[in-house]
Amino acid sequence: MQTNPLIRNNVTVTGNTAATTSMLFVNGLGYDQHFWQQVTPAFARDYRLILFDHVGATPATLEQYRIQQARYLNISGYATDLLEICAELALPGEMILVGHSLGAMVGMLAAIEQPARFSKLILLGASPCYANDRDYHGGFSKQDIDGVYDAVTQDQIVWSRQLARVAMGNRSKPALVEAFAKSLARIPQEIMLTILCAVLQGDQRQLLARVSVPSLIIHASQDFFVPQSVSHYLHAHLPQSQLSAIDAEGHLPHVTAPQAVVTAMQAYLAQDPATSP
Repeated sequence: MQTNPLIRNNVTVTGNTAATTSMLFVNGLGYDQHFWQQVTPAFARDYRLILFDHVGATPATLEQYRIQQARYLNISGYATDLLEICAELALPGEMILVGHSLGAMVGMLAAIEQPARFSKLILLGASPCYANDRDYHGGFSKQDIDGVYDAVTQDQIVWSRQLARVAMGNRSKPALVEAFAKSLARIPQEIMLTILCAVLQGDQRQLLARVSVPSLIIHASQDFFVPQSVSHYLHAHLPQSQLSAIDAEGHLPHVTAPQAVVTAMQAYLAQDPATSP
């Protein structure tokens, strides 16, 4: 079992390694750190950039996942990984966390556990609960969630292609769909089912009020997996949050509309802390 988190999570440090502020990117479900490659160049001059892979998301980390599978039965295990990475790096200065989907919620849990580590959270496609619940519309019924498990069990390759098409939502760029489908398909079925259970059956709504770190919520205008109502719910329940709705198609706007994401991030980071709401 690999105990060094920098090796275990394939951590890379790039950008301006002498910068006083670091920017930590946290992946969503089913892909590796290379999916940020259209966003990171915009920040490479001014920030130290830290990227890593979730255990279980890449071929090199599959055995590690199997050894510690109980750790990842809910998303708190990924938050523990993230904090171990931060502790091992022991970097000076501020840390801005940029998380997508699963990674956004992992970042929030880490910020609740150790708020002093982070100066800002930037959350893309974040959802505290995917399941519908009385007056809360998460976007998925119980039948929808059961259908996901059935589809993965019956034919993960077909499911990966279908999910990638819906997640990217960008028919003019089939290469993006294919890249995501391949990334999803390479995760073994039993591991994918465990990850999906952790994500789709998780509910972090009661934790939102405990997030004390200022945050930016970036919501794509056409996101099949996260309704706009969820982003507004996050904004209403996250203290010190701002909401930026961008014109983007798909659940992975950092891939399908990277410039819109970069623009929203830069506008937020340029704000004067003394005058920001």
